[in-house]
Amino acid sequence: MSTKMTEADWAVALEVFRASLPRRGAKGRDDRLFLEALHYFSVHNISWRVLPERFGKWNSVWKRFDRLSKAGVFETFFDHLAALSSSAHLVQMFDSTVVRAHVSAAGAKGGRKVRRLAARAAASQPKST
Repeated sequence: MSTKMTEADWAVALEVFRASLPRRGAKGRDDRLFLEALHYFSVHNISWRVLPERFGKWNSVWKRFDRLSKAGVFETFFDHLAALSSSAHLVQMFDSTVVRAHVSAAGAKGGRKVRRLAARAAASQPKST
């Protein structure tokens, strides 16, 4: 899977991102570098602290991300991007937290121990007279 974006993709993303930003407040210095940092963060599944130096201080990137998230910028950004797509309505995603896991995945005891204990308990129950 290719995770590189073309220059045309970046141009569209930057235009839509800038249109999604709030009108008030300080503007970011380099929107593309910020979006590249978010792209790198999500593709490589890393923590903020190990974000490469080329993106600037990790804490500055995180603070900007946090501030824009709380302002609802990313919801607006993704809504605008989806409006530009002719096939966005065909794509559906689900969150893994709603997928029910098997009982044993939650740390429940299983295997032979449970069967042996159940058999021992059944054998030690009083017989009816």
